[in-house]
Amino acid sequence: MPMQWEQVTVDAEDPARLGRWWAEALGFVIVDEDEDVLEIRRSPDEMPGLLFVRNPDVKKGKNRLHLDLRPDDQEVEVERLVNMGARPVDIGQGDVPWVSLADPEGNEFCVLSVRAREESAQ
Repeated sequence: MPMQWEQVTVDAEDPARLGRWWAEALGFVIVDEDEDVLEIRRSPDEMPGLLFVRNPDVKKGKNRLHLDLRPDDQEVEVERLVNMGARPVDIGQGDVPWVSLADPEGNEFCVLSVRAREESAQ
């Protein structure tokens, strides 16, 4: 039986605030919202989405799942995200070609560099 990946669920102290932050960061649109949840997608009919669900528990430790983002220009994107409220984090990654950041509620994500084959094609 085929399945479709519908969404990733993110616990949030303030789902509206965090969901809106991610919508702006990714260029997504809000497709559903109430007091305790907010869902965003690239477009209303395109899945998967991100579903932010109210959870009053404070985040503890490193996420076991995180998003990797690959922009056209890593340096420009990192600067934009930090200006929006992300912050650099050290999660023990060492010397790597990506930048680890945390969103306003402390969820880690990585901003990757351009793939080597894409860089050589330019």
